[in-house]
Amino acid sequence: MTPPDLTLYYHPLSSYCWKALIALYENGRPFEKRLIDLGNARDSAELEALWPIRKFPVLRDASQKRDLPESSILIEYLDRYHPGPRRMIPDGFDAALEVRLWDRIFDNYVNGPMQRIVADRIHGSKGDMSGERSMLEKAYGMVEHRLEGRDWVCGDFSMAECAAAPALFYAATVQAFPDGAKNLEAYFERLMARPSVKRVIAEARPYFEMYPFKENVAERFL
Repeated sequence: MTPPDLTLYYHPLSSYCWKALIALYENGRPFEKRLIDLGNARDSAELEALWPIRKFPVLRDASQKRDLPESSILIEYLDRYHPGPRRMIPDGFDAALEVRLWDRIFDNYVNGPMQRIVADRIHGSKGDMSGERSMLEKAYGMVEHRLEGRDWVCGDFSMAECAAAPALFYAATVQAFPDGAKNLEAYFERLMARPSVKRVIAEARPYFEMYPFKENVAERFL
């Protein structure tokens, strides 16, 4: 059997790897996984050879002899060169712009602050995380407002949801959703019920012991 052209270099705990995996699972495109342990010198060197920044995910497309870093770029590439039944970025400039905007909102203002809070816990620095927590509160409010009368942030399930699912999952472990945020809570439940999202959580489950806020991961995910 011929191996798939696509290989994803990733780690099951990484929120940005979840984002790429959700897009791949949504469309059922065959691909191989290469789990990278950055604590392993050989794995680290292998990733660095693909992407000197040494961050995952990275997608290798053997058929095109291309290596794609950065989760948003990777998803756009898949949408263009390996499309499936579900488009992650819609046709039409305005609709595509909305998806890209919300992708950036989830990455920069939910995932970003969450990762800084997690890093602070990992390093035991006990820094002032009030700014990060304030940003999460503000982002939660933006999402709550956006979702009024909507199931998904940009009309249909898209790259925005690929970004939202891991960002909100991990953010909720460091900063609870505000009381009364019914739209956000309902959106989170829809995301967590999505088969592609359930799959990445199941694959990450054996690694949750490594996560510094594991005490806040809901029991149903352990």
